[in-house]
Amino acid sequence: MKSNHPGSTHSKAIHFIGICGTAMGAVAAAMKQHGWHVTGSDEKPYPPLSDFLAAQGIPISLGYSSENLPKDEALIVIGNALSRGNPEVEEVLNRKLLYTSLPELLRTHFLQGRHNLVVTGTHGKTTTSSMLTWIFEYAQKKPSYLIGGIPKNLGQGACFRDPDESRHVILEGDEYDTAFFDKRSKFVHYLPELVIINNIEFDHADIFSNLEEIKRSFHRLLQLVPSEGMILLNGDDVHCYQLGQRAPAPIVEVGFSENAGNRILHPFQKEGRSGFELFDTSFEIAMMGEHNIRNAAMAVSAAHFYNIPLPTIQQALLSFEGVKRRQEILTTSHGITIIDDFGHHPTAIRETLAGLRTRYGKAQLWALFEPRSNTSRRAFFQEMLPHAFGDADGIMIGAVARASLLEEQERLNPTTLVNQLVAMGKEAFYEPSVDKIILKLERELQPGDVVVIFSNGSFEGLGGRLTMRLQEKE
Repeated sequence: MKSNHPGSTHSKAIHFIGICGTAMGAVAAAMKQHGWHVTGSDEKPYPPLSDFLAAQGIPISLGYSSENLPKDEALIVIGNALSRGNPEVEEVLNRKLLYTSLPELLRTHFLQGRHNLVVTGTHGKTTTSSMLTWIFEYAQKKPSYLIGGIPKNLGQGACFRDPDESRHVILEGDEYDTAFFDKRSKFVHYLPELVIINNIEFDHADIFSNLEEIKRSFHRLLQLVPSEGMILLNGDDVHCYQLGQRAPAPIVEVGFSENAGNRILHPFQKEGRSGFELFDTSFEIAMMGEHNIRNAAMAVSAAHFYNIPLPTIQQALLSFEGVKRRQEILTTSHGITIIDDFGHHPTAIRETLAGLRTRYGKAQLWALFEPRSNTSRRAFFQEMLPHAFGDADGIMIGAVARASLLEEQERLNPTTLVNQLVAMGKEAFYEPSVDKIILKLERELQPGDVVVIFSNGSFEGLGGRLTMRLQEKE
């Protein structure tokens, strides 16, 4: 039988089940460019990724069916959102086809022999990996990259260049599990030469029982860093510090504390910009918040390790335009600012609101929150969430996503959350209907107000719909 291994030259057919994920689509296109015959399927292909794949000449089957699978020998890539019961997954198993996960495909086909920089942590992965990628791009290093968002400077979240011209690969490393058949964290597949750990908190309550399980996964990652590599840890995070004590590779702590090897000095936030000093050099970014200063310091430290000149790093950060859905301003119609943000963990919400409070001063600040992630829709954050909204003047809580799939005592209680916020002196409401949220905001909002929408999903298109309503009034 011919080998179907991703690095093999024998079999050149590959099928992606769940092809319309950002990473799956980018890798599928790269495999096509490398001479493979690529097909794929997805439940709901939609632009822009469906258009991108069509332009690459990759056919997509609508919906999942055993008929979608290639009749002849092929390698099957199974997306991590799929599980037993999916008709294509069942057919793969019944036919005993060779299958793999996307992280393992990356490892065997794209990452071997290259300088892999893996950016991890509970918060800030997307922003830090975006900054780092842009620094390498600006320095004309032609990096390949895989990012869980869309950096505005790059216009796409993933790009895999020819290894002959692209020796560096920058990957956002997720601790979430790899696939239904491989419960290890995705990032353990990425052959890291340099690892960044921004911070460690409890998250992903659907697959981790406690913080110790998460730390164990990060510990496994650090065991893979070579002795000539580098580990950059948050020097102000006790969990990162503890992990560093057992790591076999060189470690540098990055942070504000006096003990940090790369100490962040003279931080400031002013008029929508933040800055700091590191390596006796001043850096500035067009983003607010202490968390973004930390993100930038990590990116600077990693780029410095690869000998990118400090003036080049300086100029790259000055020209960094941010990431879509990370404090992204959608409109300023009628003097009302609408901001879209991916935040869904209490710490991320708190840090983002603190940065926006610094930026907008005494403006009326509204926070709209959709409990949608697998952790935020559970009761785990019931006591933490009220304090996360401390810098907001008004808070609206939307419906708990997929609430019927959780037992009542297991899921977040939005009414209790609102009562907790009211007891803190906040103006707070629970409104499961997005239409009614928009109607209420139309009555409440005044020129000068700032609205930030927190969700790791679409919140039923709330940001775009509210923006359209405001613009229609002009």
